[in-house]
Amino acid sequence: MFLYNAWYVAAWGTEVGEKPMGRTLLEEPVVFYRQTDGRVAALEDRCCHRGMPLSCGQVSGNNIRCEYHGMVFDSGGSCVEIPGQPLIPKNAKVRSFPVAEQDGLIWIWMGDANLADPAEIPSYPWHARWPHKDKTERIDCNYLLLSDNLLDQTHAAYVHKSTLASNVDAYERAEMKITPTENGVKFIRWMLNCQPPGIYTKAVKFRGRVDRWGEFEYVAPSCILQFTGARDVGEGAYENDARDGGFGLRIFYGITPETEHTSWFMWSAANGHRQNDPQATEELFSEIEHAFKEDEDVLVAQYATLRKVGDRPLINIASDGARIHARLALERKIAQERGIPREQVITLA
Repeated sequence: MFLYNAWYVAAWGTEVGEKPMGRTLLEEPVVFYRQTDGRVAALEDRCCHRGMPLSCGQVSGNNIRCEYHGMVFDSGGSCVEIPGQPLIPKNAKVRSFPVAEQDGLIWIWMGDANLADPAEIPSYPWHARWPHKDKTERIDCNYLLLSDNLLDQTHAAYVHKSTLASNVDAYERAEMKITPTENGVKFIRWMLNCQPPGIYTKAVKFRGRVDRWGEFEYVAPSCILQFTGARDVGEGAYENDARDGGFGLRIFYGITPETEHTSWFMWSAANGHRQNDPQATEELFSEIEHAFKEDEDVLVAQYATLRKVGDRPLINIASDGARIHARLALERKIAQERGIPREQVITLA
């Protein structure tokens, strides 16, 4: 079940250029294109004449022309030209979607256009402040599993042994502070006096053990902001919140349903160390990309099993705290949108 009256990440700004780009979001085919002033338009990816995808057509100024019979649609979805026919039927139109471009991302509102307020889009200034690299991936699992995975970092000790893992006992004694919010949940997780993971030591020379943090914010329905890093023990990262210096990494996650069973995963890795060294940003991105491939292997296998076993119950354990608050926030929003009791909202367990 999807939340429709919300902003979703549709693409990176660099993905939409002179040619139309088609992308399915929340089971809905959408075409994106740039107008002459650079603004992005988003329309239903279907000509209202014979159903030809408009993403197969051509951009013409502020409009888009269907490649099948040449009908032209403006950025609001209205047909403005039919070759050889001066009269245009009033119902010759397709749906248009509110879009906004912010922080290098294209956001789309899939619900009631009258409710779309760009001020509600999560701010992420780090794309302008820190060197970064980004990527779009399509993952064969339900989108909720992606956010579940990110909100329970204890899996890193087992899934990411060569990249993100510290010593296993550091995860067992980690300090966790969870703060529910109106739109989701925030948490910060400290692993004190632990071994720095491989991805950190490749970037920064530590004296020995480190104090390591992972700070996350989930904004329903599918946006997660992460600030992760470490400093040598005794430098005050934990005691004095002195987290500048050492190793620093900020990651943006846009997790948008393609269908019930597939997801778009749009993420960036921003480099908080050796910021004048482009190679450091490339190396960091490569390491994070490798770690996410490890996650993808787990998620695809997990979701395939969940589909096979149907509604057999799953249990929760202590590390599920942030994930549970995130699900409750999303279910509350869906219930409000549908006007139904929250208990009737069905999501993955």
